[in-house]
Amino acid sequence: MAAHSAKTSVYAALIGNVLVALTKIIAAVWSGSSSMMSEAVHSVVDTSNELLLLYGYRRAARRPDRLHPLGYGRELYFWSFIVALLIFALGAGVSLYQGIMHVLSPQPIERPMVSLIVLGLCFAFEGTSWLIALRSLRASGQRGSTYEAFLRSKDPPAYMVLFEDSAALIGIVIAASAIGAAAWLQQPVWDGVGSILVGLLLAGTSVVLARESKSLLIGEPAHSELSESILEVANNTPGVLRANGVLTVQMSPSEVVAAVSIEFADDRRADDIESSVVAIETEVRKQHPDVAALFIKPQTKARYHANRKIRIGGS
Repeated sequence: MAAHSAKTSVYAALIGNVLVALTKIIAAVWSGSSSMMSEAVHSVVDTSNELLLLYGYRRAARRPDRLHPLGYGRELYFWSFIVALLIFALGAGVSLYQGIMHVLSPQPIERPMVSLIVLGLCFAFEGTSWLIALRSLRASGQRGSTYEAFLRSKDPPAYMVLFEDSAALIGIVIAASAIGAAAWLQQPVWDGVGSILVGLLLAGTSVVLARESKSLLIGEPAHSELSESILEVANNTPGVLRANGVLTVQMSPSEVVAAVSIEFADDRRADDIESSVVAIETEVRKQHPDVAALFIKPQTKARYHANRKIRIGGS
């Protein structure tokens, strides 16, 4: 349900950005405003980003094969990282270039009222998309504030659309203020300043999104609640002396790989241990369908801690 909600927010953002981009491009050409052109580029980049995120969803949904036995889930994280880079390279880069050129060579804005009316309409479009993205992030079941939900989310499109729309709304306010100042004060340089500010806004947004996407792409653990639940299942299984620890890796928003170190009772035979392993796997998958693969390693507590110390000490 959460994944479907995130996809819905991407589709909503795509439709909204197409309409907004076309409107801004017409207004930018008509008025000659640098800030409006920066906003048009911003919307075009956002539209491309939504298409890449949808492509990432499609690629990530492919079934595991011989070359990728754990599936293709991380493709979504890869394309999310590419989206963050595009925001920086295209959105921020073009806006900064436009702004600097108009500061060095200011050009008066023609029909500033047209630009302001267009920006008002775009604010309404982007605001609707922003509300859908916010509900999508909340639907993912994350607790706490919106920022905490962003940090805990394992589904980049769910928060990327929200951040893009937030940047778009702030950018519209900046562009409208810059156009208004340029027209009211008869100082076209403010139009270029507005474009520079929009570029800096996009650069900051891209840095935050790139950092989170990179973390997921490298390999983040699943939420601690999942690890605690797996340990509880293992400890409550007959024949298990103790569950030493668990290692999890998030492969996609709905796929987790987990490895558990378990010490079995000394009197357990091989077939008894196998029965316990099957019982653990069955119960874990019953409680957590998102666990795509579960590996169980018979190991004493002393050996587990010794290996863990070596692994952490050597990292």
